[in-house]
Amino acid sequence: MGPRHPAPLPLVISPHGRGVDALTNTHLWGDLPGQWGFAVVNPEGQGRKLELYSWGYRRQIDDLVRMPKIVRETLPWFRIAPNRVYALGGSMGGQETLLLVARRPDWLAASAAFDSPTDVARRYRDFARLPNGASLQELAREEIGGTPDTNPVGYALRSPIAWARKIAFSGKRLQIWWSTEDEIVVDQAAQSAALFNRIKQLNPRASVTKVVGTWRHSHEMRWDTRLPEALRALGLEPGD
Repeated sequence: MGPRHPAPLPLVISPHGRGVDALTNTHLWGDLPGQWGFAVVNPEGQGRKLELYSWGYRRQIDDLVRMPKIVRETLPWFRIAPNRVYALGGSMGGQETLLLVARRPDWLAASAAFDSPTDVARRYRDFARLPNGASLQELAREEIGGTPDTNPVGYALRSPIAWARKIAFSGKRLQIWWSTEDEIVVDQAAQSAALFNRIKQLNPRASVTKVVGTWRHSHEMRWDTRLPEALRALGLEPGD
């Protein structure tokens, strides 16, 4: 495998979660890419003001839309398997995965979003329930620009729930995972569950499925927990 003998591989795009970098995100994947035979790109990302707290910034989503092209330009020898590009992300990375689905890029085969915030205004208010909530609210005000009261449009544009119709009629396969015991994205009934229900309300035939459990935040999106299950459901199999 390499520049001299490039075999086409499925490509997975995996945006990282809040406050962690791309290298940390690679640890979620373990050796699954090598064992199963696919490639993963973990974009570093960049918000409007902050590096690790992009929170669905539109230019960050622009970069995700362009990611297959970026990969080809960076690694001209790399061959992407036709119709085999996927997106999987957890927490903030799940939020950005959902916003990517709303853009409906032609190249996207299927996606999975894990424990994602989908209503950023509500998320801002719910930060107050976390031990570091005041500092997170300060970061959100800096990155998004104001509060939900002073900048409602800015918060809505970063909220997958505001793009529910686009997602519902995207024609893309999508899994939405959430935990009823999530202590980071609290009240998932008003976040991931609300988005899933809205999608099904808008389009009962939408190719969206839900997986609900009681795991701790983002624990299911790991190579040694339920990430293999999610990959199989999207159509990725070992040696495929």
